[in-house]
Amino acid sequence: MDRLSTTVRPYAWGSTTAIPELLGTAPTGEPQAEMWMGAHPGAPSRVTRPTPEGDRELPLNEVIAADPDKELGPATVARFGPRLPFLLKILAAGAPLSLQVHPDPDQARAGYAAEERAGIPIDAPHRNYRDPHHKPELICALTPFEGFCGFRAPAETADLLAALEVDSLKPYVDLLHAHPEDAAFREVLTAILTAAPDAIADTVAETAAACARLGGAHAPYATLAHHFPGDRGVLAALLLNHVRLQPGEAMYLGAGVPHSYLSGLGVEIMANSDNVLRCGLTPKHIDVPELLRVVRFEAGDPGTLRPEPSPSGEEVYDTPIDEFRLSRYVRPEGAAAVDLTAATPQILLATAGTPRLGDLTLTPGHSVFVPAGEAVELSGSGTLFRATVVA
Repeated sequence: MDRLSTTVRPYAWGSTTAIPELLGTAPTGEPQAEMWMGAHPGAPSRVTRPTPEGDRELPLNEVIAADPDKELGPATVARFGPRLPFLLKILAAGAPLSLQVHPDPDQARAGYAAEERAGIPIDAPHRNYRDPHHKPELICALTPFEGFCGFRAPAETADLLAALEVDSLKPYVDLLHAHPEDAAFREVLTAILTAAPDAIADTVAETAAACARLGGAHAPYATLAHHFPGDRGVLAALLLNHVRLQPGEAMYLGAGVPHSYLSGLGVEIMANSDNVLRCGLTPKHIDVPELLRVVRFEAGDPGTLRPEPSPSGEEVYDTPIDEFRLSRYVRPEGAAAVDLTAATPQILLATAGTPRLGDLTLTPGHSVFVPAGEAVELSGSGTLFRATVVA
């Protein structure tokens, strides 16, 4: 078992206080958006291992690459290759994240292969597919958490837009009333993404003023416009469900589902991929044709996931994919010790209290990597998240 040394990513949308408060450290004044726990090559966690030169801190991705069967277990390597297939994060949103979707496995493989054939550099700003993997995600709230996820029912969206009484929104209202669900959303999103920049900026400004005036269900979209004045993503977000999570509740984000986070602190787990297609709330590249090909134009309730309890005290957040499995233990004082030994690799993260793993005590925000098959026992009190793959 290895205590993880982690990197905090200073993205501009990050909260300046949420991660320091969790860790019990002083804020730096700079945004602290994501703490990464895993073996992603962009910011791998580090572990201390013996070497011929003595104990050294090594990147976890290099440790895994040196002996994947030992670190991940032969079954995990056979299914997902010699790489940790998930990335665990603490995410702290102080401002909206970009509105985005992720491809399914077939789209990711095909898109990556096409861009490789075209010779587009991996780090090119206009590159869509940086690896051949899909990127499903799960966010579990540690504090009240807000975001946008999936298309709202067309009639409800039409009513939300009509209530704003903005003339330039009326064609979208008419489209939502005139077409079947999938065609309506495709037509409206295409119109938003292909409109002339000056015209769409004026529409966003009028829409933002109306949202601020009306408040209520419109208020979150005024917040988006405050952070991204004139951005067409504000109008795209009006097509989506506004989601509020309470601590312990979670939301699963599958392929093709447009989404954005607005505010809050949470534990996020995802398949280990960088494939993102953006549709607004960002200065980054937007590939409209590819985005429209990947988006799933289906309305639906995004649903709130609550953990399913088990006799051992493990509470599991059930999802339909195999690359990751997230669960938690919420342990009172005096709770019996629990054996967490598994044939799969694990990352264990404390978010409250002082859970103990053998002789090692964790405090909030600290984590360990447990290689496949290594014995580990949980004792002590507090909240521990457990990330692994589906066995």
